[in-house]
Amino acid sequence: MAVFWWLGIFSGTLIWSGINPKDSFTWGLEVAPAIIALGIMAATRRRFRLTPLLYILVLIHSVILMIGGHYTYAEVPAFDWLAEQFHWQRNHYDKLGHFAQGFIPALVCRELFIRQQVISNPKWLNSIIVFICLGISAFYELIEWWVAELSGEDAEAFLGTQGYVWDTQSDMAMAMIGAFVALISLSRLHQRQVTVMRRGD
Repeated sequence: MAVFWWLGIFSGTLIWSGINPKDSFTWGLEVAPAIIALGIMAATRRRFRLTPLLYILVLIHSVILMIGGHYTYAEVPAFDWLAEQFHWQRNHYDKLGHFAQGFIPALVCRELFIRQQVISNPKWLNSIIVFICLGISAFYELIEWWVAELSGEDAEAFLGTQGYVWDTQSDMAMAMIGAFVALISLSRLHQRQVTVMRRGD
């Protein structure tokens, strides 16, 4: 039953986000990672089921991507309202997206590394995870640059810099913070679930 709820929320949000998005090109770029993640999880579900926590986090990240794809990251209405309330100079939804870009991959890496016994020394685990999340974030910034170079003005909504000169650096910083927060706040809960899953591996 949980699978149907998961797929229902994912599919419903995806369909909604694809109805008259602000920019169709941006929508395709933003929702692509969520669709790819769905494909990978579907293909590996029988031989490598994830922990319940991770399925929830992947769904949350997918919803964040789909909302950003529908409105573009610079124009999500709720964050326009927050900008007015707190006198921000820009819409900060993209920072939420980059926080999630560190938060969720940190737990994905942790699960893979522990269950597949990739790292033998647990003292190195958290450091390597944070470095990988930073690498993912940096690679995503490179993708944004390549898309901008290849498509010109069509990529402006995808970049979402809103005139902020330090946007790239702050995006990577948010991903790093997200990874730290995930490891600090959820490692114990995650470890309990991983222990249960390892018994069945």
